[in-house]
Amino acid sequence: MTRFIKTEEAAQQWFVVDAKDKVLGRLATKVARVIRGKDKAVFTPNMDTGDFVVVINAEEIVLTGKRATQKEYFHYSGYPGGLKRKTVTEVREKNPERLIHMAVRGMLPKNRLGDKLIKKLKVYKGPEHPHAAQKPENLSF
Repeated sequence: MTRFIKTEEAAQQWFVVDAKDKVLGRLATKVARVIRGKDKAVFTPNMDTGDFVVVINAEEIVLTGKRATQKEYFHYSGYPGGLKRKTVTEVREKNPERLIHMAVRGMLPKNRLGDKLIKKLKVYKGPEHPHAAQKPENLSF
């Protein structure tokens, strides 16, 4: 008989990742894996068994190739003419944390579990973060 672990039984840790000079997609896949808890022996697909991740220096993330000018993010309001487009450069200037947030969110499940898991991601523009009380460990890839 397969034993399913409860969310309360999974030990949750805090990790800090420095995004300085890291490639966006490669960083996002590894962060999503930690948030999901796939590296743990107690991983259960339908449960929240992952860890918290704090990403610092989000403004210094790297994009390869021509993505900085060609990649676009879309948002559609549902009304005629309601399609909004923003390039990566525009998003980075206004809110660099959203780049990492959107990349990781796209790699999590598209259901209530994904909504719960994305709350375990904390992204900050600079090197400072308010989670020192949780004693986060450095996570290097």
